[in-house]
Amino acid sequence: MNFNFANTRALVRVDFNVPIDKKTFQITDDTRMRAALPTINKILNDGGSVILLSHFDRPLKKLKEDGTVDVKRFTLQNLQSHLADLLQRPVLFISDCLSEGAAQAAHNLKAGQVLLLENTRFYAGEEKGDVKMAEKLASYGDVFVNDAFGSAHRAHASTATVAQFFPKDKRMFGYLMEAEVLNGQKVLNAPEKPFTAIIGGAKVSDKILIIKHLINRVDNLIIGGGMAYTFFKALGGQIGKSLCEEDRLEEARTIVAQAMKNGVRILLPFDSIVADAFKPDANTEILESDAINTEGMALDIGPKAAEIARTILLESKTILWNGPMGVFEMEAFANGTKKVAIAVVNATKNGAYSLVGGGDSVAALNALHLENAVSYVSTGGGAMLEFLEGKTLPGIAAIEQ
Repeated sequence: MNFNFANTRALVRVDFNVPIDKKTFQITDDTRMRAALPTINKILNDGGSVILLSHFDRPLKKLKEDGTVDVKRFTLQNLQSHLADLLQRPVLFISDCLSEGAAQAAHNLKAGQVLLLENTRFYAGEEKGDVKMAEKLASYGDVFVNDAFGSAHRAHASTATVAQFFPKDKRMFGYLMEAEVLNGQKVLNAPEKPFTAIIGGAKVSDKILIIKHLINRVDNLIIGGGMAYTFFKALGGQIGKSLCEEDRLEEARTIVAQAMKNGVRILLPFDSIVADAFKPDANTEILESDAINTEGMALDIGPKAAEIARTILLESKTILWNGPMGVFEMEAFANGTKKVAIAVVNATKNGAYSLVGGGDSVAALNALHLENAVSYVSTGGGAMLEFLEGKTLPGIAAIEQ
């Protein structure tokens, strides 16, 4: 971001869709807010002013019983004071992002001032990519900076449509967006070999596109989480009551065949922690993953599977991790995810490049206080997933075209 923002009003799309306590409305994790600070501070330090746009949750789909919007719950005013603390300067707030008051406040901004506008999703036009809404928002700024990678996969008014109202030299990525794109491209386009992808989570259907996109790029594909047992059943294994998507069995077989054809090692968990119920205090045993008794359900990878993953990761030069190895929210079934996290960190210490994306993987790293011990942690969630699937993201295309 080489632009000099002196005497410039910058309209900045950020992703402040942060978790808050539903009773106190206090922020419980400000990671996404902190991620936007370098871009905001660059503009302010140049002598520019900042108009911030963000969505928060889906207020129009979570109306109160009387059919009205729950403003108290979904207002970005809940973030105003904390943002002021982070920036160490006052933050102005306007309670309607499309009002004349918002337009006037934006045009009256002086160098060094910050204006936070209300939740863009209070308007139905946001998610519809409404042109008139985007044109109104665009009128507030001299330049448009998109720093909301977490929303880049949405063709919304404030993420994509708005960019068309700025000439190419006055629409740009912020530092966070730029970093997300560069790190994603590094994994997809120029990975140092051996390249290992760890894909976990509950469902094959959630990750099928990323697996198909990676199967031509990786050397090793480690599959964990509930999705692994669809593969085991597809290959003729006994999985008991473990999670299985019956309608994905043929796709799982196709992926395994494609991996063999490409010379890719596809590694399903050798063993599993098998429980007699889906609860933290369930009775457990360690069984081979394709020989689970009829009443058992696999809720985590086993110790041998974790050790095999560790060995492969320590031999890798590029690592992509998306998705947990088990039901890591329950301590009894968190060990596999922890072991993989530690292995990724140790591989990084040994010189590997590691990219971690997806909410659960990032949450696991945060829980272990290891988020700063890998090469890059994506804030993108669904956006990074779609990026790694090879899709063109509207928020990126709108800046680049």
